[in-house]
Amino acid sequence: MQLQKIASKNIDQTGLMCYHKSNHKECARDKPVEHTATYLFDKVLMLETMDKYFEIKIHRCRWIFSFHSMAKKGEEIMKKIVTSESVNIGHPDKTCDVIADAFLDAALSQDPNAQMAVECAIKNNKLFVYGEATTTANVDYRKIATEVLSEIGYTQPFDIVLELSQQSPDINQAVVKQKLCANDQGIVFGYATNETKELMPLPILVAHKIMQRYEEYRKTTSVFFADAKCQVSVCYEDGKPSHFTTILVSASHAKEFDLVSAKIMQNVIFPTLEEYKQFVDTDDLKLIVNPSGKFTIWGSHGDSGCVGRKIVVDTYGGVAKVGGGCFSSKNATKVDRSGAYYARYVAKNLVANGLCDKCEIEVSYGIGLSEPLSLAIETFGTEKVSLDKIYEVVKDNFNFSPDNIIKELDLLRPIYKQTACYGHFGREQFPWERVIELKI
Repeated sequence: MQLQKIASKNIDQTGLMCYHKSNHKECARDKPVEHTATYLFDKVLMLETMDKYFEIKIHRCRWIFSFHSMAKKGEEIMKKIVTSESVNIGHPDKTCDVIADAFLDAALSQDPNAQMAVECAIKNNKLFVYGEATTTANVDYRKIATEVLSEIGYTQPFDIVLELSQQSPDINQAVVKQKLCANDQGIVFGYATNETKELMPLPILVAHKIMQRYEEYRKTTSVFFADAKCQVSVCYEDGKPSHFTTILVSASHAKEFDLVSAKIMQNVIFPTLEEYKQFVDTDDLKLIVNPSGKFTIWGSHGDSGCVGRKIVVDTYGGVAKVGGGCFSSKNATKVDRSGAYYARYVAKNLVANGLCDKCEIEVSYGIGLSEPLSLAIETFGTEKVSLDKIYEVVKDNFNFSPDNIIKELDLLRPIYKQTACYGHFGREQFPWERVIELKI
């Protein structure tokens, strides 16, 4: 009876009961702060016809009730569930990202000053390569693409079409000056949180690690293929990760193979969770493998792909903002990429040096300009010193000009293919993940 009572009412963020049951899209439009939670609650209740799964979801609605009732500290724990996803190299979008960054590395290995933005799109056995390249490097696009496709597991030949030109001279003259300038206007974000040792949000970090382990495992078998994706949901209590609630993996596999779930659990999910035992609550953990039933048509034969369609996967899994511009294919004068790397570098070092528990950096740039146009720092109330002091520390320790970013992080090297899958942040081999001692 109690479950039915909770399920029959909508709950807004002020803790009041609201009976606008079918009109909460309008409420969300007119009063977004008060009614965002109510709309989310309605979405959860849409699962009420799914038998036993309905009972689990109603239980989670009670969590949402606790989180959105504005409970005073000490009275109720505030809870929410955060979900992030990762995709493997055989996902068509990720395949294109990897190929594009392989082009970039090939150019930079011969010409560190190459201006590159060569992308691609894939469907079935066709690959369309297009974009701009101003470089002295001799890049064999067809050979590089064929090698990457072979690494992923494609065995059939591809029809590769090229449509390339040099970078617009209007853009080039705005960028290549005595000091390198921004290649375009753009807004970039960087984020860090101390909830993991990598200073990354837990959901996206674990999703990437599951995909990395899947890639290692599938190469040891003949029954799993490179196209896969993972989704990780984490319950947060009072802003800190408490436990996993759902882990979902979809993995491509051979026909007539019926041990998919068991093999993925045994060789991918469980080994990954060994590192995160403190977040495993067996009473409230749902593991889902291949909910579609089968996944035998994979990669470009099951879906099309192109560069830059996984920017949330590439960054913070939706926990922090993204600027909108993708990373892959772009050399370091493109601030969509280098500016976002530097913003992560700054945010991570502010957290690592104990100035705050969470930090989000926002920077904006203009084409042809040598300095950023704006800087904003958000610490979500976790700062250990005043925000004025944090701004002062940033000013004294960091320089957001594109020319400095490229030099300080040494971004003219061929290091980008390895960034294209499993996240651009949270992996120590990249220079923007380096922790330095700040002058405070």
